[in-house]
Parts: sequence; C-alpha cells; structure tokens
Amino acid sequence: MKIKKSVGKLKKRSIVLSGFLILLLGLLPLLQACSSSSGSSSGKTVLKMTAWGSPGELKVYQKGIDAFEKENPDIEVKLTPVPSDSYEQKLITELAGGNGPDVFYVGDQTMAKLIENKSIVPLTDFMNTDKSYTKVDDYSEGLWGAAKQGDEIYGIPVDCNPYVIYYNRGLFKKLGIKSPQEYYDEGKWNWDAFREVTDKIKAAGKYGFVQDSGYAMINNWYWSNGGYEFDDKGNYVLDKDKKAQEALKFVNDLVQDGNAIYSGSLPEGQGADALFMSEQVGMVAAGHWLTATFKENKSLDYDYIYWPSNNGKKDNPVNIATAFLSVNAKSKHKEAAEKFATFYTSKQGQEKRLTGNNNAIPSVKGIDNIVTKDPAVDHIEYLLEGRKNGIANGAPQLYAGQVAGLQTEMSDIYDLMFLGKQDPEKTIQQITKVVNKEIGDKK
Repeated sequence: MKIKKSVGKLKKRSIVLSGFLILLLGLLPLLQACSSSSGSSSGKTVLKMTAWGSPGELKVYQKGIDAFEKENPDIEVKLTPVPSDSYEQKLITELAGGNGPDVFYVGDQTMAKLIENKSIVPLTDFMNTDKSYTKVDDYSEGLWGAAKQGDEIYGIPVDCNPYVIYYNRGLFKKLGIKSPQEYYDEGKWNWDAFREVTDKIKAAGKYGFVQDSGYAMINNWYWSNGGYEFDDKGNYVLDKDKKAQEALKFVNDLVQDGNAIYSGSLPEGQGADALFMSEQVGMVAAGHWLTATFKENKSLDYDYIYWPSNNGKKDNPVNIATAFLSVNAKSKHKEAAEKFATFYTSKQGQEKRLTGNNNAIPSVKGIDNIVTKDPAVDHIEYLLEGRKNGIANGAPQLYAGQVAGLQTEMSDIYDLMFLGKQDPEKTIQQITKVVNKEIGDKK
C-alpha cells in the first residue's frame, strides 16, 4: 500500500516537472527574442541591419560598422545580408509584421512605398541635433530623390553613382576614330559627334553604344537636349515638351539604325560590360561600379566622358543611382539607429567604406580626395560633375520614382519601342496614358 502511494506521488511530481519543462521550453524563444531586441548579454544595445550586396560589398559595409562600433562601444550592429531579388518584399513584409531590422538599405524604387505606409521615421530633426554625425547641407540637393518629402528626410544616401559614358579608348584608337574626349576639348561633344563615332564603329561591324530602357536612363537623353519628362515641380510634360520628344526620336533612331544595341535584346547572360571588354561595343553607360570590373582587366584601355549635349551646355543633369539608409519606425532603439545611420553616411563613415573601393563615390561633400587621389581613369572628374548636376530617382524631374510601380510600367513601354514594335509617337501616347492613370490625384 505504501509502495502504491509512493508511486502515485512520483507520477504527480513527474507530471508537474514535465509541465514546467514544457512551459519553460515554450517561453525560451520569447525570452531569446526579448534579449535580442533589447541588447546583448554584455549590456550593449544591439541593432539589426539588413542590406543587399555581393560578398565584396558586404565587406565594405562592415568597415563602416566597425568604425561606428569603435567610436560607440555601447552599441553593436549586426548585419544580415539579403539577396537583392527578394530584398524589397522581405523588408516590407518584416516591417509590416513588426519584426523588421532597426536600420536598413532602401532602394530608390522602394522608398516611396515605405514613406507611404509609415514604415520609416523622418530623420530631419535628429540630423539637426548635436548627436548627428552629418547634416542635410552636407549633400547635393539632387541626391535626395524620393527620400525627401517637403522638408522631411526619410533616408540618407549611403554613396552615389552618377551616370557617365564609358568609352573603349583602345577600340577607338584601333579603328582610327577621334575620341569623345577630343570632341569634348573642342567643345563639340554633341549629338552629331555621337552619331558620327557610332556610325564609324558600326561600319567596323560593331555596336557604338548599349541603350537601356530604364526611364531614368532615357531621361539622360531628354536632359541633354534641354527637355523633360517631368518638370522641376514634378508635373508630367513629355506630351508637350518638343525637346524631349526630339531626344526620344534621336535615341530610338540610334537603336533602329544599328548604331546602338538595345540591352533588352542581348542574349541571356550577356551583359554590356562583357561586350565592352571584348571590343564588340564602343560605349556603355553606367556609374562607377563598372570600374571595379574593368580595372581588373589590365589590357583594357578606357575612360569616362560626360553625356553628349545638344543644347550647348556642358553641365546638363544626369541620373544618379543611389540607395539610402533608413530607420524602422517601430525600432525599440530608434535613437541608437538614427545615430548609426548618420555615422554610416557621414564623411567619416563614407571615408572608411569607400577608400580604395571603385564601386561608388561619396554622396557627402568634402572627401572627394578618396576618389581623385588614385583614379582608375584619366577623367574621374566627370563623376563628380555628375553628382553636382545630377538627379536621383524620385526627385521632381524623376517623379515616377515616387509612385509605386509607375517607372516599371514606363520602362516596359519604352521596351516595346526599342524592340521596334512601335514608334516614339505611340510610345509617348502610351506613357501619357499610364502616367495620368497612376498619378491621378497625386498631382
């Protein structure tokens, strides 16, 4: 009888103990989550950061993080890379679910969506305090793009990439063609010169230029003629702007006449950079990022040139590709995240990241020496001029960047034109229809 009672007591204790263990195991993930969101076991504030990028680029990002942590030993930043093809959707989903990173890279096409759904905090007030490592005036106005709404800043450009034209100087010499720089020095680097050199390259059985259908890329041609798709107030004017219409016809003629090849018609896996290095094309348009690839090819002789002008000006705007660093509106460490964001994008942060790096140039003023000190090309100054004169996606002149999905629709329409399926007039009609539909009451 006593044995039965003892066994019964043991069973009860076992049940209670099992229940306690189950409860403890159930609480463990919650306790871990609380620990990771509030700080590490060392008492540091831990910030979660996400970004896209290649392994090499991630190492560059880490340089900025390490420099910040050295100066702020009470804050730890954990970088989690996310593939670029799934980055936007993953970020938006996590932010909506309340478990997003504290600070993160934002692409120019994503910025408008995050501002609209209030996922990111305005940084203007913090940037005006003594705690900020950088100020609004440290950046050229054209760099803000969609990140600036009125007087509010929602993201800080991490660096920038103004578009220039790369030309294969070795190919030009081999074919006996006067270089774009020679035309530029004579004050004659214009559309006629561009047509002339691409005619000669085509006559040699090659392509003169690779043209993209991206709406921001096409605006480089509009601006080179003094025309606009959207004016400086963000109003759509392509259907009325004769100079922009003339530019669209010019660039389409280049493609249809074989002086340029449309990037959308290239075989899968074959890029403009490969064509350039194999001397199958004389010129390509890109930011500083191609320099990192071209620099490794010791036999490649190349240089930059500014966009050819058709209105007599040498300083027409060019598109600037950039990404921004923003802060989660639901972050539990908002001030620490804002502090990190301003450091990472400051002179100090960008100098740490960009020194010796040929993927981008500083977005912040005052440290151009890291680009000009040991330039990979003879005319690095065209990148810096592009930053000064340029326009980032989402700025008034590229207003489509503020309307989710609009620029993709516009690029799809330009694609049809470059493929020879419709003329510029029909293209403008379709662009106008889409813009009026998507913007609607926004303007």
